Amino acid sequence: MKKILTLTVALAFGVISFAQISTPQPSPFQKIEQRVGLTDVSVEYSRPSAKGRHIYGNLVPFDKMWRTGANNNTVIRFSNDVIVNGKTLKAGSYALYTKPGVSSWDVYFYSDTNNWGLPDKWDDSKVAAHINVPTSHLSSEIETFTITIDDITHDAAKIGIRWVNTYVGIPVQFKTDEAVLANIHNVMNGPSANDYYAAAIYYFETGKDIQQAKKWIDKSMELSENPMFWQLRQQALIYMKAGDKKGAIAAAKKSLELAKKAKNDDYVALNTKSLQEWGAL
Repeated sequence: MKKILTLTVALAFGVISFAQISTPQPSPFQKIEQRVGLTDVSVEYSRPSAKGRHIYGNLVPFDKMWRTGANNNTVIRFSNDVIVNGKTLKAGSYALYTKPGVSSWDVYFYSDTNNWGLPDKWDDSKVAAHINVPTSHLSSEIETFTITIDDITHDAAKIGIRWVNTYVGIPVQFKTDEAVLANIHNVMNGPSANDYYAAAIYYFETGKDIQQAKKWIDKSMELSENPMFWQLRQQALIYMKAGDKKGAIAAAKKSLELAKKAKNDDYVALNTKSLQEWGAL
């Protein structure tokens, strides 16, 4: 009996000795993802908190290289080539290092992402792009280090860094226009109604040749057996921008009629407002 009890106690202590206690990380990991144009962007980083400490110029010294976060490298990934400070960054992953200053930061996209913090030896040949970015003062303090993707358009965005009362927005350009135009021209060899529609909307939204957009939206309507109210709404807007007010009013009235049948209050309101502005109601 004693032998059994001794064995039971030993096993219990053995289990305890191999058990692991989970506790919260002081700088928790975060991953953010965003599509900009046709490019997928992701950032993986760890988030330290200020905890009452003096951050910039103290915990994070000015004019010294910083890992830009905590723990392992802060890594940013692009699914397609992008442009930073006029230089092309190939699709792939980059460690994001910074050198904070009082009024501006130097930002480095470093091709080696396998470092804990800073590299043991900095290699300038691995700097894929470098840019100096001015800082902005935040009206309210951010307790926990935060990276965001801001000011998104078809072909641009900013990688935002926020902590305490400082904001840094790193501008990145995306080759969306180049890719979309190539797709449009390739597809136009045998386009469908949806292809014509997508091409027309892109030209309309990006301020390109509106007369070409008008031709494409007309072709889309021609190939569509039963154009929907949202398609006719876009046709009306394109016609109006192209200077064809009569055509715009006709398309908007058709869109309004179909939207009412579909009981879509949003498009009823949008078309009603446009027709009133155009003097048709």
